[in-house]
Amino acid sequence: MQELKPSAPNSSPLTPLLFLQRASLVYGDSPSLLYGDSSFTWSQTHLRCLRLASSLSSLGIGPGHVVSVIAPNVPAMYELHFAVPMSGAILNCINTRLDARTVSVLLLHSESRFLFVDVQSKGLVREALSLLPSGHPRPILVLIEDDVEDPSSASAGDVDFLSTYEGLVARGNPEFEWVRPKSEWDPMILNYTSGTTSSPKGVVHCHRGIFLVTVDSLIDWNVPKQPVYLWTLPMFHANGWSFPWGMAAVGGVNVCVRKFDADVIHRLIDAHRVTHMCGAPVVLNMITNWQKPLPHPVHILTAGAPPPAAVLFRTESLGFIVSHGYGLTEVAGLVTSCAWKGKWNVLPASERARLKARQGVRTTCFEKFDVVDPKTAVSVNWDGKTLGEVVLRGGCIMLGYLKDPEGTARCMKNGYFYTGDVGVIHPDGYLEIKDRSKDVIISGGENLSSVEVESILYGHPAVNEAAVVARPDEYWGETPCAFLSLKEGQNLPTEKEMIEYCRERMPRYMVPKTVVFRDELPKTSTGKIQKFVLRELAKQMGPSRVSRM
Repeated sequence: MQELKPSAPNSSPLTPLLFLQRASLVYGDSPSLLYGDSSFTWSQTHLRCLRLASSLSSLGIGPGHVVSVIAPNVPAMYELHFAVPMSGAILNCINTRLDARTVSVLLLHSESRFLFVDVQSKGLVREALSLLPSGHPRPILVLIEDDVEDPSSASAGDVDFLSTYEGLVARGNPEFEWVRPKSEWDPMILNYTSGTTSSPKGVVHCHRGIFLVTVDSLIDWNVPKQPVYLWTLPMFHANGWSFPWGMAAVGGVNVCVRKFDADVIHRLIDAHRVTHMCGAPVVLNMITNWQKPLPHPVHILTAGAPPPAAVLFRTESLGFIVSHGYGLTEVAGLVTSCAWKGKWNVLPASERARLKARQGVRTTCFEKFDVVDPKTAVSVNWDGKTLGEVVLRGGCIMLGYLKDPEGTARCMKNGYFYTGDVGVIHPDGYLEIKDRSKDVIISGGENLSSVEVESILYGHPAVNEAAVVARPDEYWGETPCAFLSLKEGQNLPTEKEMIEYCRERMPRYMVPKTVVFRDELPKTSTGKIQKFVLRELAKQMGPSRVSRM
């Protein structure tokens, strides 16, 4: 057969930005965003994003530039997921829970040109900017205002803002021709993996990858048209697992919320008849404290640390329909899911929960996952017992780590992305994560590096040896547990003093919730600390109960 190539009109690059344009046409008069007493329609959201993209472009922002934002799940955060790439720039969402030192490192590494700052993060940004090297260009600042108390306003010194967010929206051109990517491989998103300071890992995703993972997520979760989606998953967490763009694709209602607890979730579900929400297992645990069932079924998608079977059971008993999956920042969303089979519905509740706690099979549009021997790259047996490293291959794998070709090459091997996670494959082909690479703990959905916590602990003058492992926690899923041996002849600190020492030097979610002192930490014959022994000790301690911060 004659070889045919697509003609120019049929070769437009894939990009999820087109979802917003379509939503404004199909669902123009339908609600797009609800936040407190404010509401917007899809035609209004489309127009606001065009105006904001226009303002950014008029200020010199364009392809290759990084625009950062540090904000919770407010309407501006949602709109920036479209407006920034519509200007041609790359969106970088910064975790609001990071400390100033880490934020400064990320701003420096990403070379951010613009920084949108939520009103409650002014103090954090002020301190972060003060830590940038002398003479280094500062990003242009834009303030996201809100009718909330601003505790940072009382801190010393003011930050110079170019404009408010609404000011940029107002001055923009509503007829702006947004900047379409020249190639679907053009970078669109920059996300930093959690626990990054001296060696940040900036994950770069392209328009094509984000388009694919967005469509895949909608198909796999079976999301209908015009759902009502409650934002209990931070948008700064891998861009909310692609659902900012996904909700535009299906014309959904985005119920935004700055902060929440179990009562707030219940009130919003009832008030807006919420149909869908996402969250780490800590969110599931939070809502299981309710005393009454839901007014109507709600679909909830969870991922992160494997949710305990008991938590899954309690969540579903309230009327939630739980789906469970697996993904990483490097794949922009979830690429496996525990695809449910009807025949499992007749099983006892405990067995159903055990099956649902598995990470499952590949999603519809993802190519392949495997579990391999990390030394030989040979696939493990499907016996549910043989451990290996989880590897992934598909269209939403990152382009690579920013400014880190060596780091990219280390994890991109043999045609796969090597995750560093350890798992098994059951005889039915379902993946189950059994452990994580030795330096990662998932606490409340946050990935944190135990190595980084250890490096700070080693800075204490009394610490001789330090090892940090995960301890089960009833609220957070996992929390850091520090095992320490102390130097002789030093003023010996207490557990409370060590925790306070850490609080002064790292983000709150990274602070060990438990500190155990030992005369000597267990070691191999070559002198390496045996973390698997310490993990077992932490597990035997049982779940920590008083660990909310």
